[in-house]
Amino acid sequence: MFESNLLLILILLPLLGAVTIIFIKDTNTKLIRNVALISSMSAFVFSTLLWVFFDRSTAKFQFVEEFLWIPSSNINFFVGVDGISLFFVILTTLLVPLCILASWDSVKIYMKEYMIAFLVMESLLIIVFTILDLILFYVFFEAILIPMFLIIGVWGSRERRIRAAYMLFFYTLIGSVLMLLAILAIYAITGTTDYQILLTTPFDESLQKVFWIAFFASFAVKVPMVPVHIWLPEAHVEAPTAGSVILAGVLLKLGSYGLIRFSMPLFPAATIFYTPLVYTMAAVAVIYTSLTAIRQTDMKRIIAYASVAHMNVILVGMFALNAQGLEGAMIQQLAHGLVSSALFLCVGVLYDRHHTRLVRYYGGVAHTMPIFVTVFMFFTMANIAFPLTANFVGEFLILVGAFQVNTTIAFLSATGMILGGGYSLWLYNRIAFGNLKIQSIGAYSDINRREFFIQIPLILGTFLMGIYPEIFLDPMHVSVANLIEHIQAQVT
Repeated sequence: MFESNLLLILILLPLLGAVTIIFIKDTNTKLIRNVALISSMSAFVFSTLLWVFFDRSTAKFQFVEEFLWIPSSNINFFVGVDGISLFFVILTTLLVPLCILASWDSVKIYMKEYMIAFLVMESLLIIVFTILDLILFYVFFEAILIPMFLIIGVWGSRERRIRAAYMLFFYTLIGSVLMLLAILAIYAITGTTDYQILLTTPFDESLQKVFWIAFFASFAVKVPMVPVHIWLPEAHVEAPTAGSVILAGVLLKLGSYGLIRFSMPLFPAATIFYTPLVYTMAAVAVIYTSLTAIRQTDMKRIIAYASVAHMNVILVGMFALNAQGLEGAMIQQLAHGLVSSALFLCVGVLYDRHHTRLVRYYGGVAHTMPIFVTVFMFFTMANIAFPLTANFVGEFLILVGAFQVNTTIAFLSATGMILGGGYSLWLYNRIAFGNLKIQSIGAYSDINRREFFIQIPLILGTFLMGIYPEIFLDPMHVSVANLIEHIQAQVT
C-alpha cells in the first residue's frame, strides 16, 4: 500500500508544507523556514525510496496513480515513473531544500510567500516529470511559470528584475501556444491525450512533422536553444541565488525532458527527419554561447551562457538516437543540475557579502577565503568535464554516441569542452588569485557552516556519478533501449 502510493505522497508533501505555512503568522519566520525545510527534505527522502523500490528489469511505468479528471472527455490525472523520469524527480527534491537553505538569511521580505512559491513549484515539477497525459502535461508545464515569475519579479536583486520576469514568461508562453494547438489537434484525431495509448497510435509522416515542430517550438525555448536563449542570462542575473539554482538545476531540463518523453517517441519519423536541424542549431549554440561567455563581466552571466552550451551538448547526445548518446545525455543533465547549481551558490556566497557580481571587483580571494575557493575550484573542474566528475562521464558518452552518427557534429560539440576550459578557468583565476582589491572590497569572510553543508550533497553527487556512474545508468538501460527500439520499429 505504501509503495503503491509513494508517488502521490511525494507530490502532496510539498503542497502540505505550503498549506501549513499559510496558517503561520508572517512574523514567525523561524517556524516558516523550518516547516519549508522539513517538508522539502521529507520529499527528498521519499524520492530516494522511488530509487530503492524501482524495478530495473522493465521499461513499464511504475508507482502509477490514476484519477478521473474529465471522464466524459477521456482526460485523466495519470502519473508514473520510468528510468527516464526517475532521476529528474530525485534531482528536483534534492535541489529545493538546498534552495531553502541558501535563502535562510538572504530573503528579508515576504518570507512566507517566498517559501510557499518554492514548495508549490516543487510539487508542480514532480507532476510534470511524472504526468502521462498530454493536456495535463501542458497545464502543469505552464503553471511552473507562475511561481518562477514571482521569485524573479519580487525577490530579484536589481531594478531590471521585472523586465527579466516578463521575458521569462513571454518567451516560454508564446513558444508553448503552438504545442497547445498540436495537443488539441492530436485529441481531435485520436480522441485521447493518454500518453501510453498515443505511443501505439501511428501518425501520418506529414502530420508528425507538423506536430514535432509545434512541440519543438515550446521545448527549444526551455532548453534554451539559439536564437531563443536571450531570456535565460537575463533571468539568471536578476533572480535571487535560489532562483538561479532551481532555474539552472531543474527548469532547463523541462525542454530536454519534453523532447525525450514526448517528441521522440510520439513522432519518430519526424525526429529522424529534423535531426540535422537540431544538430546544426545545437552546434552553433555550443560555440556561440561559449565564446559569448568568455567576454562577459558578470559572474552569473558567465555561468548562464555556460548552461546554454552544456544543454545544447545534451541535445547532440539525445539526437544521436543510440544508447551511448541518450544515456550520456541523461547523465549530463543530472551532472549539469548539480554542478551549475553549485556554481550559482558559489556566486551567491560572494554576492551576499559584497553585493556585486562584477568580476573586476574581485581578486586574491584565495588569501582570505580558502575553503570557498577550494569548493569553487572543484566545481570549476567539474564544469569543464574533468575526469572523475559527473560531467566527464556524461560528455564522454555523448561524444561517443554522436561520433557514431556524425563525426563533424561530434567534433564541433567537443570544442565546447575546450572553450569551457577557457571561460571557466579564466573566471576562477580572476577571482581566486592575484592581489586583494581592498579598494573595492575591504572585508572578506570565508563560507560559514550552513553554506558549506549546502555544497556537500552536490560534491558527493558529482563525485559519485563520476566514479561509479553505473548505479545511475542501471535504472536507465531498459527504458532507453525501449525508446530506441520503439523509434526504430515505428520508422521501419
